[in-house]
Amino acid sequence: MCADSAQDGPVETAESLCRFCHAQCPVHVDVEGGRALRLRGIPDDPVYHGFTCKKGRALPSFHTSPERLLHSQARHADGVHRPVPFERATREVAGRLESLLERHGARSVAIYIGTHGYNNLLTAHSALAFMEAIESPMVFTSVTIDQPGKAISSALHGTWMAGPPSLEQCDVWLATGTNPMHSMLGPVNPGRAFRIALERGLRLVVIDPRRSEFARRATVHLQPRPGEDPTVLAGILRVIFREGLEDGPFLAGDTRGADDLRAAVDPFTPEYVERRADVPRARLVEAAKVYAAGRRGVALAGTGPNMSGRGNLTEYLSKVLMTVCGHWLREGDAVANPGVLINWPDRSAQAVDPSPAWGFGEQLRVRDLGDTAAGLPTAALADEILLEGDGRVRALLNIGGNPLLAWPDQIKTEAALRKLDLLVSIDPVLSATARLSHYVIAPSLSFEAPGCSALSELLGAFVGWGYGHPYGQWAPKLVDPPPGSEVVDDWKFFHGLARGMGRALRIRPVSFLDPAVQAERATRLDPDAPPSTEGLWEIVLRGSPVPLADVQTHTAGHVFERTEVVARKTEGWGGRLDVASAPMVKELGEVSAESVGVADAEFSFRLISRRLPDVHNSSWHGIPRLRTRHVSNPAFMHPSDLEELGILDGAEVEISSARATIRGIVETAPELRRGLVSMAHCWGNGAGEDDDVHVHGGSTSRLSSTDRDYDPHTGIPRMSTIPVNVRPIGRSMEEV
Repeated sequence: MCADSAQDGPVETAESLCRFCHAQCPVHVDVEGGRALRLRGIPDDPVYHGFTCKKGRALPSFHTSPERLLHSQARHADGVHRPVPFERATREVAGRLESLLERHGARSVAIYIGTHGYNNLLTAHSALAFMEAIESPMVFTSVTIDQPGKAISSALHGTWMAGPPSLEQCDVWLATGTNPMHSMLGPVNPGRAFRIALERGLRLVVIDPRRSEFARRATVHLQPRPGEDPTVLAGILRVIFREGLEDGPFLAGDTRGADDLRAAVDPFTPEYVERRADVPRARLVEAAKVYAAGRRGVALAGTGPNMSGRGNLTEYLSKVLMTVCGHWLREGDAVANPGVLINWPDRSAQAVDPSPAWGFGEQLRVRDLGDTAAGLPTAALADEILLEGDGRVRALLNIGGNPLLAWPDQIKTEAALRKLDLLVSIDPVLSATARLSHYVIAPSLSFEAPGCSALSELLGAFVGWGYGHPYGQWAPKLVDPPPGSEVVDDWKFFHGLARGMGRALRIRPVSFLDPAVQAERATRLDPDAPPSTEGLWEIVLRGSPVPLADVQTHTAGHVFERTEVVARKTEGWGGRLDVASAPMVKELGEVSAESVGVADAEFSFRLISRRLPDVHNSSWHGIPRLRTRHVSNPAFMHPSDLEELGILDGAEVEISSARATIRGIVETAPELRRGLVSMAHCWGNGAGEDDDVHVHGGSTSRLSSTDRDYDPHTGIPRMSTIPVNVRPIGRSMEEV
């Protein structure tokens, strides 16, 4: 720390990591009297270059927010939560879990790992170790209600061991339904990264029904009808084949199914795509030629396409585009990040055959759903709680999530959460889900615990995400929790549960090595003498390419001197990428057989998902510093649609689907296509509660239904591109 004499009183500045989201930006934090006052980016950081977002800059406010829980809570018979000592809460939860396991078996206990659970690797790994200790397979995550197509498509397509190029190595980039400027899913400091890339000649193709900040930078922006991403991607592939723009040698030597792929995309002519997706044929051809002309490139999709139906197909066609054009790293190319805290497989110019995407592991009791490459279908968990009989889920441990707002079909979700024998949430506030919980464990926050950059490095497992350099940072604990509080580093809850139930946790190190190797390297935690949080980081990152002790000397972030080039293919290697996976070809055929241009007589609009730049989707909506631009969850609509409906900007409307009706406050958005309502996910206040739309925003999850229009493997229902009608509430424009 260094003293800042310009301030009144002893203000010190420390280096740390913002842990509001997965981006984990390095920051300077001003600390006074044991309190974090403010933060800002570190200008000379070699990767982030001083970047922070509005959400991150508000992080000190979270530590002192009146909403913050400073003690764990137990819900009493009158429905009121009251403080309870952490040890007592842990002991009581352990006893109730043990009773359920004895009476109903391991399947009766489930966990859900939400966004903030993933943002805390120690907690996520401790939770998984706990479930292994009680032998329960019922592990659910936000992945299967967010972007399950990423894991499914990788399994169906196979893996290119050299990996994708980093943004710095790309000369072309294709993005479907994603906006890195808001999601922070992509390269770090995305605004600066893409500005520099475009200045050096990157060609950017964006497919998005909204002309977002990212789309406005595009070389070619296609603005299709929502839900038509597979149609557009298949059309691009057809143009590439018809124009002879594919990488023939790569297809011949490292893939299978090229001829079947040609046949599958043949119906998607430019004329057909124009008629169906409302993308001008000339623009489609231009996009295909721009993308195929690149030597190294990326094609990826975002949350919206994954939630819009046929998300697996959209993600699969994105990977197929990279393969058809030979855009993966090749022999002799530099590996952008050989690994700092995460062990990656050796990079070589060869393919690993596809693996099962579904049909293995735990079988659920509803809709013929089971385990998948993306995990168990979270959209089925409410049914697993509600459905009577053997195997019913009776206890749910909610880790850093807000299921009442995040899960699809809020009506069913609320009924399920209220039916649980035991609901426990780890949550720093009494969120909508926490208010239904029997126990709420109050966790420490970012600056009250040590951390590191391992999470952001892990994101490199996804195409187009993660660090483009061997970068690492350690963030020591900066401040103590508020005086008189009893908050804990939340992984300790699972250690306490295991101890109270006579079990021990075995923590596996984080890596992409063989799971058997990870199991061999697991460390058994002593039930009576748990490690410190720093010690647990050493266990989780055991055997990292750069020893954690070396990374800990860099509290401002550092690019390590590690280099690797892609090795040549192993002699006799037979692995191949599958560009015509049978389930995906079948699904593409179903798309091409659908009727085109048939009007939906019942619904006039489509509701599509989006992210808001100033707030996290599912939490901390009440922080005043984050409510200056959008105090609620606006229903964005094209001004011409509002005029036609006679609705003024800022008016309240009802938005109705086949499932339910919500309210919203409209805001004009000329960057949208007409016929759309664009709203963020994970808002609202829970059914049957004070749901003032001006304060809490409308909950789009109420508009979806889990038992109709869902993916047969991941269970994800249509959570974006939902058919809706919009009706004004109160005075119309004409009356005004």
